[in-house]
Amino acid sequence: MITNLASSVLQKQNPWFRTIRPIAVSALQGIAFQGDTLIAIDSTNGYLLQIDPLSNNTKILNPSRELDFADATGLALLGDTVWLTINDSVYFCPLNGASELQHFVTLPYTANGIAIKDSTIYVTCEKAGYILVYSRNTGREITRLRAPGVGVENITVRDEELWVSDAQEQSVFCLDRATGEIQFSVLTPFENPTGLAFHTDPQTGQDILYVAYASEEPYIRDNPNADPNYELQYRDRTFIHPLHFRYDPERRCALSSGYLIEMSYVEELAPLEDVELKDVEWRIALPAETDRQKVRKVEPVGIPFTEELHNDQRVAVFKFDTLKPGERHLFGWKALLEVWSIKYRLTPRDVEKLPELPPDFEERYLVDNDDLAMDTEIIRQAAREAIGRETNLLRKIYNIRNYVYDKLSYGIKPHIDSPDVALARGVGSCGEYLGVLLALGRLNGIACRTVGRYKCPAHADKLGVPLEPDFNHVWMEFYVPGIGWLPMESNPDDITEGGPYPTRFFMGLAWYHMELGKGITFESLRSQGAPVNKENASIGELAINHVRFTILEELVPSESE
Repeated sequence: MITNLASSVLQKQNPWFRTIRPIAVSALQGIAFQGDTLIAIDSTNGYLLQIDPLSNNTKILNPSRELDFADATGLALLGDTVWLTINDSVYFCPLNGASELQHFVTLPYTANGIAIKDSTIYVTCEKAGYILVYSRNTGREITRLRAPGVGVENITVRDEELWVSDAQEQSVFCLDRATGEIQFSVLTPFENPTGLAFHTDPQTGQDILYVAYASEEPYIRDNPNADPNYELQYRDRTFIHPLHFRYDPERRCALSSGYLIEMSYVEELAPLEDVELKDVEWRIALPAETDRQKVRKVEPVGIPFTEELHNDQRVAVFKFDTLKPGERHLFGWKALLEVWSIKYRLTPRDVEKLPELPPDFEERYLVDNDDLAMDTEIIRQAAREAIGRETNLLRKIYNIRNYVYDKLSYGIKPHIDSPDVALARGVGSCGEYLGVLLALGRLNGIACRTVGRYKCPAHADKLGVPLEPDFNHVWMEFYVPGIGWLPMESNPDDITEGGPYPTRFFMGLAWYHMELGKGITFESLRSQGAPVNKENASIGELAINHVRFTILEELVPSESE
């Protein structure tokens, strides 16, 4: 486990650790630094921008309407020359007093991002699926490197590394500049990264990686001419934010921008029917200690609790002598958590020769102990079809994930059906995706378990504002003998009909995932030493849960372990 994850965010002492919000900008794409000044493209307005990172002051460098750079997405600087990708072509022009664009090369498809190192030019192209490498002197293609992700990508160069942001993957990849081999990748704290650039911190001499984001956000507009006078609208949302990260090659994982979060889970006892229970024990799982989540403290809310360990997972136990009809209580816990984005880097080659699965894992994580319908023909056939003749564990679980994404589409339902029913229907919630994934994984000898239970609303810029999730969420972990448990999302990567599917949450979790109760029941109720029969009283009929998150501050990974 990675310990001592956090050091206090340095924004108070270091002015460079800040979110840059240029004035009057709609959609930032490519960005680059010239000294301490930021140069950027606003692809919607066609502006070439000069931005002061410390004050947000913004200047348009191409004021003439004849020099409209609309639809430009990639930007690179070489001396006083700016290079741009616009539609399917690459152009260049002087930066100061931008003049007419000069054509460099035209691609068969849309050109996305661009980076330059000496006489070599790198251009990303989503449709081709490659980073195209050109000679600046001849304009000829030298070679091509496979794109690390599946979405629109932007690119920059640092020494012998290529750094690529992928909007769909919600990730930044570090590649070897010569071979294109992925060294590691990190998840970004915000969705839809559209550009990236390094800047050397003048105080510390360290490189800071800045990432641009561009999307839309909903808001409530006050319209006096409408009835009612409030209406839902969307507006552009774009900014640049430093991405903090640390790669640990020994543990094969990278941590990126984390947050100190206060989370509370509280039950409000409000029975729908008159029920009396005696000698009650109400158990609620507590946050787990993991590679990416550290529990600073936990305290009770409403009434005190005792703690138990269930399969090494902490559980709070609330006890009542009698719960009488009409009785009212608030009880639960509040936790202070450090939560990070994490991305593991394993290749099929890393799992070629694995030790045997521990015997107790076979008894706990290869069996049908949660209504997984593993004995039904539709599930057994799916388990065979999903992997074919594949024997490599990592490829097997990856193929299972893609098979389930091909077969299911996301839909919320009032209850969770078993995997055979969900697979036959072709539509499932996150819990039903998870059930199918668990069943197919276990039938193929891969130890799997459930993880959840909530995601903090992904508003990392709303510090100090109480946030409430709309619903709960579950995902899974699969076990690699000799390496450990690795996360895999249940359904959020199933975003394109028929694929290709991003791998942002394959062996990765974003900062907003809260890990509560790994492989155990999240919440349970016992009376007089026995589980309460759901037909007599269920937790949902007895109480209303209240889940709240407050993001207190952003953290940076510590170099110490």
